Amino acid sequence: MSLYRIAVIPGDGVGNEVAAEAVKILKVSADKYGFKVATENFDWGCDYYIQNAVMMPENALTILQQFDAIFLGCIGDASKVPDHISLTMLLAIRKGFDQYINLRPIKLYPGVETPLKTATPETVDMVVVRENTEGEYSTVGGLFKQGTPDALAVQTAVFTQKGCERAIRYAFELATKRKKFGSSAPVGMVTNCTKSNALNYSMVFWDSVYQQVAKEYPDIKTDMALVDALTMWFVKNPEYFDVIVASNLFGDIITDLGAMLQGGMGFAAGGNINPEKVYPSMFEPIHGSAPKYAGKAIVNPVASIESIRLMLDHLGEERAAVDIQKAVVKTLSLGKVKTPDMGGAHKTHEVGDAIAKEILSGGID
Repeated sequence: MSLYRIAVIPGDGVGNEVAAEAVKILKVSADKYGFKVATENFDWGCDYYIQNAVMMPENALTILQQFDAIFLGCIGDASKVPDHISLTMLLAIRKGFDQYINLRPIKLYPGVETPLKTATPETVDMVVVRENTEGEYSTVGGLFKQGTPDALAVQTAVFTQKGCERAIRYAFELATKRKKFGSSAPVGMVTNCTKSNALNYSMVFWDSVYQQVAKEYPDIKTDMALVDALTMWFVKNPEYFDVIVASNLFGDIITDLGAMLQGGMGFAAGGNINPEKVYPSMFEPIHGSAPKYAGKAIVNPVASIESIRLMLDHLGEERAAVDIQKAVVKTLSLGKVKTPDMGGAHKTHEVGDAIAKEILSGGID
């Protein structure tokens, strides 16, 4: 019987509430499918920073290295700690564990309302693969002559052959597995999100690596869209897209728009993945900490539950992952249990309970 050790970092704001539902679904799935999970909570985040002047201890990565995966609730509370400081924790884990893929599925489930009339369960089914450890978030640069008329800020983006190639290759491999177009070539498409008309070094380099990798996948259709145009096409023709590969900054931006396509931030899950499993991968909802809602038990837990689905799929528990998705779809389709963002009045734990009940009541495939 497999045993998975899972580190749980609830974090800030609504983090404790969504983490509780994530762990609930994790344990229900383990009981049903015959594997074991051992979770351990870590109280790192903004409150930890106030007490210790760091977001997590210096040996945090050594501690986390012992686990098979990490669940992160959410980080940040600008009323306590500036965002550029609180974010250092997330970046340190991503880079320290070489979680070079940020995976963001964008799928609209039946029963979920969306502010965009072009978005339907039939048209919204795509995945964004975001390069996650370099690019525009490389933290290379500095501030000079602050407080003077000659003040200067330099922020340097770093694009390496290795970093670009492995992210782009992951996107092509994913399109091969998804087979959105069927079994006959082309079986899928990878859209290159770029801005090489203006960023004449970094993104021209990115485009060249994309073209190199694409030659190895003749069964996958290639496509290119400038990031500003891509945001327009996301709204106008979401059904067009299959897999989109983007740099760190561009992937960060377009996935928030993708979250609106799928009904809002409460449904958007993400994985920070080290595909080789040399290091633990980290899974999280992308909705942020929403401190004003903390303690009210009204936040939507679906994004966190979907993050557990991604985690189990990554760990090799594919049947359990599929089961979670089926339970989420059925619960949302019935529309009987909904948090306020879905137009209902149910509590966070009630939605989690409904999904857990669907998991337990379904047959094992």
